[in-house]
Amino acid sequence: MTPEPTPHARKRSDAAAPTGRSRAPEHTCGARPNTPHSTTGNTTNHDRKHFRTPKKEKPIMHVAIPLYPQYTALDVVGPYTVLAFAPGVTVTLVAAEPGPMVDDRGSLALTATASFAELSRPDVIVVPGGPGTRKALADAALVGWIALAHQYTRWTTSVCAGSFLLGAAGLLTGRRATSHWAWLDQLTAFDAEPVRERVVRDGKVITAAGVSAGIDMALTLLAEATDVPTAHSVQLAIEYDPKPPFDAGSPANAPAPLRQAALALIT
Repeated sequence: MTPEPTPHARKRSDAAAPTGRSRAPEHTCGARPNTPHSTTGNTTNHDRKHFRTPKKEKPIMHVAIPLYPQYTALDVVGPYTVLAFAPGVTVTLVAAEPGPMVDDRGSLALTATASFAELSRPDVIVVPGGPGTRKALADAALVGWIALAHQYTRWTTSVCAGSFLLGAAGLLTGRRATSHWAWLDQLTAFDAEPVRERVVRDGKVITAAGVSAGIDMALTLLAEATDVPTAHSVQLAIEYDPKPPFDAGSPANAPAPLRQAALALIT
């Protein structure tokens, strides 16, 4: 995504062209001013130095997103897109074993390209939620990886019910945290303080509310990890300017029948 640096302009010589030679056009493609065209197609040493290919930028942050059966796709793809667009950030999907993992709808599979063992010390983890979270709480490999990775992360984050997996790994004790509105109060089972906010930061742990809040969390994280202008650039690049057509995205504005209908879709 980082544009190649523009070569510094070479100061043009005002000396006349050698006698008996026509002066090279100033805007001839690929030619330097006052320098005859080469007909050999070879690149001069000066040109090779002048137009040297820039070195590949070293990643500044490696993010790991664990997959498990019946995760919610947007919990993964939202933060993945925000972070993967940022210069110097590498995002890797991980699982107990590399390979495809099917989401909670049973119709979309994302591929883990590394195992937990292969990426045990990422800079950041983003733990997604989904209907499969309940069973995942008993997944010793997943919960153990989260607990181990947390010892080395700069930030440990979650989306939606992914905060329950942080709790199962013992990472929410005494911390403020959020989750999907339907299960938020149950975070007290992990000695956490439930907070009804879209993004909650407590130390190096950042938790997001339900599903779409993962995008907000990832932008918040990106601003912390790099700088605010970078987060702004990514937000504009993905045109994240939400103006929902309905005022129905919060349980505070929803009547009981609507809340029940929504829960039926995700349980």
